[in-house]
Amino acid sequence: MKTSALEPLRYLSREDLDAIHKSALRILERTGMCIDHTKALEYLRDAGCQVDMDRRIAKFPADVVEGAVARMRHNFADANRWPKRMSVRYSQVKFEAQPFRVYDDFAVSAGGFCVFIWDGESPRRPATLQDVRQALKLADKLDQIAYTGLPISAQDVPVEIRPVVMAAELVKATRKYGGIETFQRKDVGYVARIGEIVAGGREAHRHNPILVGYAEARTPLCFDAVMADVMLAHLELGLPQSLDTMPNGGATAPMTAAGVLAVGVAETLGGLVLGYAVDPNATMTVDLTPGFCDMRSMHFGYAGAERMPLLSARVQLVSEYYGCPSGVHGGKTDACVPGIQAGVEKAMTMYVAVMSGAIGFGTVGQLENCVTYSPQQLVIDNEIARFIRKAIRGIEVNEDTLALDVVEAVGFNGHTYDHPHTVSHFRDVELLSPFFDAKSWGVGDSLDCERFEKRAAAKVRELTAMESEPILTPDQVAEIDEVVKEATMDLAA
Repeated sequence: MKTSALEPLRYLSREDLDAIHKSALRILERTGMCIDHTKALEYLRDAGCQVDMDRRIAKFPADVVEGAVARMRHNFADANRWPKRMSVRYSQVKFEAQPFRVYDDFAVSAGGFCVFIWDGESPRRPATLQDVRQALKLADKLDQIAYTGLPISAQDVPVEIRPVVMAAELVKATRKYGGIETFQRKDVGYVARIGEIVAGGREAHRHNPILVGYAEARTPLCFDAVMADVMLAHLELGLPQSLDTMPNGGATAPMTAAGVLAVGVAETLGGLVLGYAVDPNATMTVDLTPGFCDMRSMHFGYAGAERMPLLSARVQLVSEYYGCPSGVHGGKTDACVPGIQAGVEKAMTMYVAVMSGAIGFGTVGQLENCVTYSPQQLVIDNEIARFIRKAIRGIEVNEDTLALDVVEAVGFNGHTYDHPHTVSHFRDVELLSPFFDAKSWGVGDSLDCERFEKRAAAKVRELTAMESEPILTPDQVAEIDEVVKEATMDLAA
């Protein structure tokens, strides 16, 4: 099958990209960042930044930032460096240079650490450990889901040990290892140990990291002590990092796309400088998750129409300008329940992400602005992703596909319904999904407005009732249980 030859959407010219980058440099040099972590400030001071220890402010000279960007680009061009990739909460990151194009082999990710679950039959409720296990089982069996973090986070597990317990549940349930959340420095060591058990040792885990948390800025332009601790802990273990940032236009950033992007780029470049200051050989990338504040609700809008150009520009900045192939948010909705709004927003955020050159998107299965997980919605999102994959596929032109012999054989007023050429091609050409109908009015359940949701619920029941093969050996499970036991005694004390 021919891959897509489509050019990515580009909302920004080269001059625009340069202007945003230069604006980020100015923000870092003149305003700087508030970094509430003594050791991080010392690292930055040693790297050439201007540091005010009393005010906890670091200012970044432009040449220091440009040096970090050049180092990152050089590392991505080095075919001998590893690791090559890692999962993050919403998708994938690759640490190697790749063409900027439309990827029809895009990866779909489920995860997000949602607090609530809604099964379509009862009121929304806090997620339990059993819900987590069922969610991971479902994600593991859905064919479009390539990676999964934790679709939901068990609220009946004490928060102090929740990241470690969730990491253990993830690796026991699936090989689609996605990103993990870490709340404090101690979490990182325990989660990394679980990853090492699965990977076959510390070096194997560093070479192919399967469980990596991440640090996140407190926008605008702040990096708090907890998140700085999390970043440093990962770097000390030789694990890859980036500083994620979520500038919110109209709330924590200017109410213009260019302003939002400039703030986000400044924040993530500040994290890049810090990463290399801690370890010049670190595996680092850049990341940002920009959005606009919905002035009706004051929510961070994940799926409004105004966010589509912003998502596309974010992919262009990170993947094309900085040369860091990555996924982006997609399959998002601000709706609380499945339906027309959710369907439109899910499909558009997936399509725009892929058509903008993202190597993947996520996290799917979420409702209500990424607060609530729905197993039915996860099944629906799986089908929407299948639709998108079919929609962007390339068109293969050769002797067989031109089918001139078929045209000549059929002649005038003929048909190709039962021609061998049709029989051999229609399954590959068409999206023959049981979810997307082509029925006549009144036939079957064609007039049932909730048929999609009902079929999704039936699919959830079917897949979660299926038996699953063990993912790990009994020895690995026992080792992981010991790590969880140790973490429980340590962190819950």
